[in-house]
Order: sequence, then C-alpha cells, then structure tokens
Amino acid sequence: MSLAAEITSAPAPVQVSPHAVRGGLKAGQRRIGMLLLLPAAIAFGLVILYPFLQALALSLFEYTLETPAPRFYGLRNFAKFAATPDVWQAFVTTAIYVFFTTTGTLILGLGWALILNQPFRGRGLLRSMSLLPWVLPSTVSAFVWGWIFNSRYGVLNAFLLEIGVIDMPQAWLSTSTGAMIAVIITKIWLSIPLFMAFFLAGLQNMDREQVDAARVDGANNWAVLRDHVLPHLRPVLIVVVVLGVIGNLQQFDTIYALTGGGPVRATAVLSVEVYRRAFEQWDVGFASAIGVLWVATLLPPAFLYLRMLVKGA
Repeated sequence: MSLAAEITSAPAPVQVSPHAVRGGLKAGQRRIGMLLLLPAAIAFGLVILYPFLQALALSLFEYTLETPAPRFYGLRNFAKFAATPDVWQAFVTTAIYVFFTTTGTLILGLGWALILNQPFRGRGLLRSMSLLPWVLPSTVSAFVWGWIFNSRYGVLNAFLLEIGVIDMPQAWLSTSTGAMIAVIITKIWLSIPLFMAFFLAGLQNMDREQVDAARVDGANNWAVLRDHVLPHLRPVLIVVVVLGVIGNLQQFDTIYALTGGGPVRATAVLSVEVYRRAFEQWDVGFASAIGVLWVATLLPPAFLYLRMLVKGA
C-alpha cells in the first residue's frame, strides 16, 4: 500500500468539544473543592453548629441547680427578659461598648495607618512593632492594662501624680465610668493593629498621582483625606466596621479578666451575662435564652459581611 493510501485510510481525529472539557474540569474542581471544605465543615459542625443547637434546645427548658434534669419550659425563659432589668442593662452596656470600641479603633487605626504609609527611616520596624498588641493573648493584655489602671501601684496613677494632674491615686476600676473606659481602651489597643493592617493595605494600592495632583491644586491634608483617601478606602472601611462590630459583640475574655463584669455590673456585656447566669447562678436554661438573643444580635453584621464577600467573589 502506498504512503498516500495509508494517509487517506487513517481514522479521522476525534473532535473534543471545548464545552465538554470545561464542563469536566468544572465538575472535577467542584469535587476537589468539596473535599477541601469537608474538614472545615466538620469542625464547624462540631465546634459551632452543634453547641448552638444544643443551646437553642436548652433555652426551651428550665435547668437550674434545683432541677436535676431539664424540665420543659416553653418560651418562658424568653418572657423572663421583661422582668429581668439586668439583662436589658447588659444589652445597653453591650451597645455602648461596641459603639465606642469600634469607633475609637476605626479612627486611631486609620490615623496610624496614614502615619505608617509615609516614607521615613525605620518605617518597617515600626510597622512590625505595631502588630505586637494583636499578637499578644487578650487575657495577658487585660492583666497588663489592669496593672496600668491599678489604684495602688498603677502606672497611670504614678504618671498623673508626677505631672500634677491628680493629687491622690484614683480607683479607676472601682467606678462604673472608669471601668467602662478601661475595658474600651484595652479593646481599642488590642484591635488597632488589625485595623491598621487593613487600612495600610488599602493605602498601598492607592494611586499616588491623584494625591500629588490634588496637592498641586492647593488641597490641604483634610481635603486630600476627604476627597481622595476616604473614597478610595470605602470598601475597606465597610469591611473593617462590620468585622469590628462582630468581634466586639463577641468580646468576653478581656472584659472578664480586667473587671469581671463589674463594678456593680457596669461592664457586664452579653457574653459576661451569659457566663454569670450559666456558671455562677447555674441557670442554664435562661443563660441559653440570653445566648440565643446574643447570637441574634450577631446575625445582621454577619449577614452583611457574607453578602459583601459574595458580591466581591
């Protein structure tokens, strides 16, 4: 057989549809993605979903030291809110705490990021050192700040006495206002590095030519911040505020280590209230009901954050 005949008699190449290739790849990628997500899904179910469902079930029962076994209580645990002023006070305290910690961290974190975005000698070292409060365990930070605010040997009293602002040591953590200010300052100090990192990343992606052009046109620092920097950082601002609200709503360890929720419940936010009801008063059913409402306060910012992630995907 001649070479021409062999060529003409060879089978035609199989034509593979590009859509079939892409469909197969997508199906394979989906399977791999599901396998990669499986450990996280299992951990989420065991650590978060199962305890929440258990708390939701316990909120419908009366379960205290006087009831050896849970006794069905219906919605009466939720109805107890109307007759429990301490719980409403915890809601108000939580709102105050979340507002001032989120606002203070936002302002100081943005200001610190603007400073660290400027070119100067030692900027890299200062950026690294700025992350130290975030790296330290929050309980350790609470003990450090408790030492600073201590009425007998605290650094704050010593400093204020030295410069003549006060004439006698102040019991900062023994007053309602002083204790609230202390826990807010502590949380702001802990959160500034995280907010600063977000803002600094946004500033690094900013077009410097716009800022330089604005300054050539005679814009001052406030005009540049208002008309160029803040509009550019708007997506970062939204994410930071939402994450800050979610994190501050869940705060427990710093407050409990610093003030224990006192004095006279002045710093008893919802997380501390749940702990006290469950492990100090042993009213597990009512504590679970408070926890369910506490989770309900977390749902709006969490939904907003997830919606932003989906839109950005």
